[in-house]
Amino acid sequence: MLLLIGSFLLLMIVGTPVAVSMAVASLLYLVFYNVAPDIITAQRMIAGVESFPLLAVPFFILAGNLMNSAGVTGRIYTFALAVVGWMKGGLAQVNILGSVVFAGMSGAALADAAGIGTIEIKAMKDHGYPTEAAVGVTAASSTLGPIFPPSLPFVIYGMMANVSIGALFMAGILPGLVMMVLMMITVAIFAYRRGWGSDTPFSLRRLIAASAEVLVVAAFPVLVYLLSLTGVSLNLAVGIALVVLIALDWYFDFAAVMALMTPVILIGGMTMGWFTPTEAAVAAVIWSLFLGLVRYRSMTLRSLAKASFDTIETTASVLFIVTAASIFAWLLTVSQAAQYFSDFVFSLTDNKWVFLILVNVLLLGIGCFLDTIAAITIMVPILMPIIAKFDIDPVHFGLVLTLNLMIGLLTPPLGVVMFVLSRISGLSIERTTMAILPWLVPLLIALLVITFIPALSLWLPTQLGLIR
Repeated sequence: MLLLIGSFLLLMIVGTPVAVSMAVASLLYLVFYNVAPDIITAQRMIAGVESFPLLAVPFFILAGNLMNSAGVTGRIYTFALAVVGWMKGGLAQVNILGSVVFAGMSGAALADAAGIGTIEIKAMKDHGYPTEAAVGVTAASSTLGPIFPPSLPFVIYGMMANVSIGALFMAGILPGLVMMVLMMITVAIFAYRRGWGSDTPFSLRRLIAASAEVLVVAAFPVLVYLLSLTGVSLNLAVGIALVVLIALDWYFDFAAVMALMTPVILIGGMTMGWFTPTEAAVAAVIWSLFLGLVRYRSMTLRSLAKASFDTIETTASVLFIVTAASIFAWLLTVSQAAQYFSDFVFSLTDNKWVFLILVNVLLLGIGCFLDTIAAITIMVPILMPIIAKFDIDPVHFGLVLTLNLMIGLLTPPLGVVMFVLSRISGLSIERTTMAILPWLVPLLIALLVITFIPALSLWLPTQLGLIR
């Protein structure tokens, strides 16, 4: 066990990529201790990626890339500007609201930071905001992507922990709203203390237009329900409502109705039992292609090819990490590391709330050093037996785990979002880190709320019958 963990940490310290570090450490352990035949090792690595739910990963990544290529991010920004741009610190509020909408399409913090975050940072700088302020709020809002459904970390966690991915998706909605409110309050405090004004004049006409778009989207499920009451089959009712919606959007040329419909289609489809999470990812891709090629006609063969190749590159790196982490996590189990850790935890406390505090500290530290996917793949097999003994709901713990690791993406030494925002903004890593620090406060408050109020995560999936 010491060889496995020690060699992994040493390789990480010298700057070796996470996946390579896990693979090499696993290879060294296998060579020195000969714990399993080569064929078993190969089977364990293949088993790590041989999963139907894991198919959702490339499709959700592709959907996010296609939305960027189709110019949907710009439309989301325009919509958010109309809703909250007139407030003090308006563009910072736009940043948060835009990330909430974009979260319903991508499910990844990195996609949010590199996609709509690029637009938001440039706009804030152009309106006189300090670059540090733009970077800080963009970093914080990017964490909303993996909390609101759909979420790539939830897919990986659900696969590893054998938990309903649909339940995890629904569980993220209320915590995501809490995070959004805390961030918007933080923006209001910054605006008051630093004298930020509104960035666009208040326009009742624009606000009414944006509100009308929300009402149009909200009317979609209402129309489906009313049609079903008349005896129309549910599938036909959805088809009719969708045709009416598309016709209205084409006639009035709404800014963001089609973008706002994405989470409605995905969540509604999963709630009604039409989609599994994997099939919902495919539906997101089809919807993205419809918007880019048919509705907005903003997607070219070149942009489609670029989105596809970007997806292949990202998916390959994710699956490489999952493969390496699978064999690494298996060897940790074989070497009794999970049992040693469990015994150590129970020697410290037998109170589940104290345990949750300890595990939060542990996961925050791990998130600073490990990629999210690798951290989930390694830690879930170790922590799940302890979670079961403390009678902690695995859906609730999935939210806690994911938010901890999202905070880790913003912090040195290996926070990926931190590096992306440094490149986009032109700030040094040191200045980027200092810019992000104040925005960790609302995230840590949200973490405490989500940790100690399990009902916040569990109420909605329980009401929908996804968990008992």
